[in-house]
Amino acid sequence: MSGAGAVTSVRRLISADDTPPVELPRVPAREAAEDELSKPMYHENDPNLLQRALDRFWEWLGSLFETVAAGAPGGPLGIVLLVLIVVGLAATLWWRLGTPRRTVRTADALFGSSARTADAYRTTAETHADSGRWTEALQDRMRAVVRTLEERALLDPRPGRTADEAAAEAGRSLPRYADRLSAAARAFDDVTYGGRRADEQAYATLRTLDLELMDAKPVPAGASAQGAGA
Repeated sequence: MSGAGAVTSVRRLISADDTPPVELPRVPAREAAEDELSKPMYHENDPNLLQRALDRFWEWLGSLFETVAAGAPGGPLGIVLLVLIVVGLAATLWWRLGTPRRTVRTADALFGSSARTADAYRTTAETHADSGRWTEALQDRMRAVVRTLEERALLDPRPGRTADEAAAEAGRSLPRYADRLSAAARAFDDVTYGGRRADEQAYATLRTLDLELMDAKPVPAGASAQGAGA
Protein backbone atom coordinates (compact mmCIF):
# COMPACT_ATOMS: atom_id res chain seq x y z
CA MET A 1 0.00 0.00 0.00
CA SER A 2 1.24 3.44 -0.95
CA GLY A 3 1.76 6.22 1.59
CA ALA A 4 -1.26 8.14 0.33
CA GLY A 5 -3.43 5.06 0.70
CA ALA A 6 -2.33 4.50 4.29
CA VAL A 7 -3.15 8.05 5.20
CA THR A 8 -6.56 7.71 3.60
CA SER A 9 -7.26 4.51 5.57
CA VAL A 10 -6.35 6.15 8.89
CA ARG A 11 -8.56 9.11 8.13
CA ARG A 12 -11.44 6.77 7.47
CA LEU A 13 -10.98 5.08 10.87
CA ILE A 14 -11.12 8.43 12.74
CA SER A 15 -14.56 9.96 12.65
CA ALA A 16 -15.15 13.65 12.56
CA ASP A 17 -16.62 13.62 16.11
CA ASP A 18 -13.63 11.90 17.75
CA THR A 19 -11.35 14.12 19.80
CA PRO A 20 -7.95 13.29 21.24
CA PRO A 21 -7.79 12.67 25.07
CA VAL A 22 -7.35 15.75 27.25
CA GLU A 23 -4.69 15.71 29.96
CA LEU A 24 -5.85 17.60 33.13
CA PRO A 25 -3.34 19.45 35.31
CA ARG A 26 -2.39 17.75 38.60
CA VAL A 27 -4.28 20.03 41.06
CA PRO A 28 -7.64 20.04 39.21
CA ALA A 29 -7.33 16.29 38.77
CA ARG A 30 -6.82 15.78 42.51
CA GLU A 31 -9.76 18.03 43.35
CA ALA A 32 -11.96 16.16 40.92
CA ALA A 33 -10.98 12.85 42.51
CA GLU A 34 -11.69 14.20 46.03
CA ASP A 35 -15.11 15.43 44.90
CA GLU A 36 -15.89 12.04 43.47
CA LEU A 37 -14.76 10.13 46.55
CA SER A 38 -16.71 12.42 48.87
CA LYS A 39 -20.01 11.16 47.50
CA PRO A 40 -22.11 9.20 50.09
CA MET A 41 -22.11 6.08 47.94
CA TYR A 42 -18.43 5.54 48.75
CA HIS A 43 -18.92 5.83 52.55
CA GLU A 44 -21.95 3.66 53.26
CA ASN A 45 -19.88 1.09 55.16
CA ASP A 46 -17.59 3.52 57.03
CA PRO A 47 -17.56 3.25 60.88
CA ASN A 48 -19.62 5.83 62.76
CA LEU A 49 -18.17 8.68 64.80
CA LEU A 50 -18.18 6.73 68.06
CA GLN A 51 -16.43 3.76 66.50
CA ARG A 52 -13.79 6.02 64.99
CA ALA A 53 -13.22 7.69 68.36
CA LEU A 54 -12.86 4.30 70.05
CA ASP A 55 -10.44 3.13 67.38
CA ARG A 56 -8.29 6.22 67.92
CA PHE A 57 -8.41 5.77 71.69
CA TRP A 58 -7.27 2.14 71.51
CA GLU A 59 -4.53 3.10 69.08
CA TRP A 60 -3.36 5.83 71.48
CA LEU A 61 -3.55 3.48 74.46
CA GLY A 62 -1.61 0.81 72.62
CA SER A 63 1.12 3.24 71.61
CA LEU A 64 1.28 4.59 75.16
CA PHE A 65 1.63 1.09 76.58
CA GLU A 66 4.39 0.28 74.10
CA THR A 67 6.24 3.49 74.97
CA VAL A 68 6.01 2.91 78.72
CA ALA A 69 6.87 -0.77 78.39
CA ALA A 70 9.98 0.09 76.40
CA GLY A 71 11.27 2.38 79.14
CA ALA A 72 10.11 0.42 82.19
CA PRO A 73 12.34 -2.08 84.00
CA GLY A 74 11.33 -5.56 82.96
CA GLY A 75 9.34 -4.43 79.95
CA PRO A 76 5.64 -5.44 79.80
CA LEU A 77 6.03 -7.65 82.88
CA GLY A 78 7.22 -4.63 84.87
CA ILE A 79 4.15 -2.67 83.76
CA VAL A 80 1.85 -5.49 84.89
CA LEU A 81 3.53 -5.61 88.30
CA LEU A 82 3.27 -1.82 88.63
CA VAL A 83 -0.46 -1.92 87.83
CA LEU A 84 -0.99 -4.68 90.41
CA ILE A 85 0.83 -2.60 93.05
CA VAL A 86 -1.32 0.47 92.31
CA VAL A 87 -4.52 -1.60 92.46
CA GLY A 88 -3.38 -3.12 95.75
CA LEU A 89 -2.71 0.30 97.26
CA ALA A 90 -6.09 1.59 96.11
CA ALA A 91 -7.84 -1.44 97.61
CA THR A 92 -6.00 -0.94 100.91
CA LEU A 93 -6.98 2.73 101.09
CA TRP A 94 -10.60 1.90 100.28
CA TRP A 95 -10.67 -0.76 102.99
CA ARG A 96 -9.13 1.56 105.57
CA LEU A 97 -11.06 4.74 104.72
CA GLY A 98 -14.27 3.36 103.29
CA THR A 99 -16.08 4.55 100.20
CA PRO A 100 -15.54 8.29 99.70
CA ARG A 101 -18.68 10.37 99.59
CA ARG A 102 -18.95 13.18 97.08
CA THR A 103 -22.04 14.77 98.62
CA VAL A 104 -22.16 16.66 101.90
CA ARG A 105 -25.09 15.85 104.10
CA THR A 106 -27.23 18.52 105.67
CA ALA A 107 -26.35 20.13 108.98
CA ASP A 108 -29.43 18.76 110.75
CA ALA A 109 -28.29 15.17 110.04
CA LEU A 110 -27.24 14.92 113.71
CA PHE A 111 -30.84 14.19 114.67
CA GLY A 112 -32.70 14.22 111.38
CA SER A 113 -36.45 14.68 111.65
CA SER A 114 -36.94 12.40 114.65
CA ALA A 115 -37.56 13.65 118.20
CA ARG A 116 -36.22 10.79 120.30
CA THR A 117 -35.01 10.88 123.87
CA ALA A 118 -31.44 10.33 124.97
CA ASP A 119 -32.37 6.93 126.42
CA ALA A 120 -33.92 5.88 123.12
CA TYR A 121 -30.75 6.80 121.23
CA ARG A 122 -28.68 5.03 123.86
CA THR A 123 -30.72 1.83 123.54
CA THR A 124 -30.43 1.88 119.76
CA ALA A 125 -26.69 2.40 120.02
CA GLU A 126 -26.32 -0.63 122.27
CA THR A 127 -28.37 -2.72 119.84
CA HIS A 128 -26.06 -1.74 116.99
CA ALA A 129 -23.01 -2.48 119.12
CA ASP A 130 -24.31 -5.95 120.02
CA SER A 131 -24.49 -6.69 116.29
CA GLY A 132 -21.04 -5.28 115.56
CA ARG A 133 -22.38 -2.27 113.63
CA TRP A 134 -19.91 0.12 115.20
CA THR A 135 -20.48 3.03 112.81
CA GLU A 136 -24.22 3.14 113.51
CA ALA A 137 -23.57 2.58 117.20
CA LEU A 138 -21.18 5.53 117.38
CA GLN A 139 -23.61 7.80 115.53
CA ASP A 140 -26.51 7.05 117.85
CA ARG A 141 -24.29 7.29 120.94
CA MET A 142 -23.21 10.78 119.89
CA ARG A 143 -26.87 11.70 119.44
CA ALA A 144 -27.52 10.38 122.95
CA VAL A 145 -24.71 12.58 124.31
CA VAL A 146 -26.10 15.75 122.73
CA ARG A 147 -29.69 14.91 123.63
CA THR A 148 -28.65 14.31 127.25
CA LEU A 149 -27.02 17.75 127.36
CA GLU A 150 -30.24 19.25 126.03
CA GLU A 151 -32.39 17.36 128.53
CA ARG A 152 -30.14 18.61 131.36
CA ALA A 153 -30.51 22.18 130.04
CA LEU A 154 -26.77 22.41 129.39
CA LEU A 155 -27.64 23.00 125.76
CA ASP A 156 -30.65 24.79 124.36
CA PRO A 157 -32.56 22.50 121.97
CA ARG A 158 -31.86 23.87 118.51
CA PRO A 159 -32.77 22.21 115.19
CA GLY A 160 -29.94 21.95 112.72
CA ARG A 161 -27.16 21.95 115.31
CA THR A 162 -24.09 20.02 114.18
CA ALA A 163 -21.99 17.76 116.37
CA ASP A 164 -19.13 20.27 116.26
CA GLU A 165 -21.39 23.12 117.38
CA ALA A 166 -22.83 21.03 120.19
CA ALA A 167 -19.35 20.04 121.40
CA ALA A 168 -18.13 23.64 121.34
CA GLU A 169 -21.16 24.96 123.22
CA ALA A 170 -21.12 22.18 125.81
CA GLY A 171 -17.39 22.60 126.32
CA ARG A 172 -17.95 26.10 127.70
CA SER A 173 -20.08 24.83 130.57
CA LEU A 174 -18.16 21.57 130.92
CA PRO A 175 -14.56 22.68 130.26
CA ARG A 176 -13.13 19.54 131.80
CA TYR A 177 -14.71 17.55 128.95
CA ALA A 178 -14.16 20.07 126.15
CA ASP A 179 -11.36 18.16 124.43
CA ARG A 180 -13.15 14.83 124.64
CA LEU A 181 -16.37 16.35 123.34
CA SER A 182 -14.47 17.85 120.41
CA ALA A 183 -12.84 14.48 119.65
CA ALA A 184 -16.23 12.76 119.80
CA ALA A 185 -17.69 15.30 117.35
CA ARG A 186 -14.79 14.70 114.94
CA ALA A 187 -15.33 10.94 115.16
CA PHE A 188 -19.03 11.45 114.38
CA ASP A 189 -18.19 13.66 111.38
CA ASP A 190 -15.64 11.16 110.09
CA VAL A 191 -18.10 8.28 109.98
CA THR A 192 -21.12 10.35 108.91
CA TYR A 193 -19.59 12.62 106.27
CA GLY A 194 -16.10 11.27 105.58
CA GLY A 195 -16.99 7.68 104.78
CA ARG A 196 -14.81 6.24 107.55
CA ARG A 197 -15.81 3.21 109.59
CA ALA A 198 -15.95 3.16 113.35
CA ASP A 199 -14.57 0.29 115.40
CA GLU A 200 -15.23 -1.15 118.83
CA GLN A 201 -12.60 1.02 120.51
CA ALA A 202 -14.07 4.24 119.09
CA TYR A 203 -17.51 3.29 120.32
CA ALA A 204 -16.22 2.27 123.77
CA THR A 205 -14.50 5.66 124.14
CA LEU A 206 -17.68 7.55 123.30
CA ARG A 207 -19.76 5.29 125.55
CA THR A 208 -17.49 6.07 128.51
CA LEU A 209 -17.79 9.80 127.81
CA ASP A 210 -21.58 9.52 127.61
CA LEU A 211 -21.81 7.78 130.98
CA GLU A 212 -19.54 10.37 132.64
CA LEU A 213 -21.47 13.30 131.19
CA MET A 214 -24.71 12.01 132.71
CA ASP A 215 -23.45 13.10 136.16
CA ALA A 216 -21.03 15.86 135.18
CA LYS A 217 -21.62 19.15 136.95
CA PRO A 218 -21.39 22.34 134.89
CA VAL A 219 -19.13 25.24 135.80
CA PRO A 220 -21.06 28.38 136.75
CA ALA A 221 -20.62 31.32 134.43
CA GLY A 222 -17.37 33.16 135.20
CA ALA A 223 -15.99 30.37 137.38
CA SER A 224 -12.57 28.88 136.74
CA ALA A 225 -12.33 25.65 134.80
CA GLN A 226 -10.53 24.20 137.80
CA GLY A 227 -13.80 24.24 139.69
CA ALA A 228 -15.40 21.74 137.33
CA GLY A 229 -16.33 18.38 138.76
CA ALA A 230 -17.11 15.06 137.21
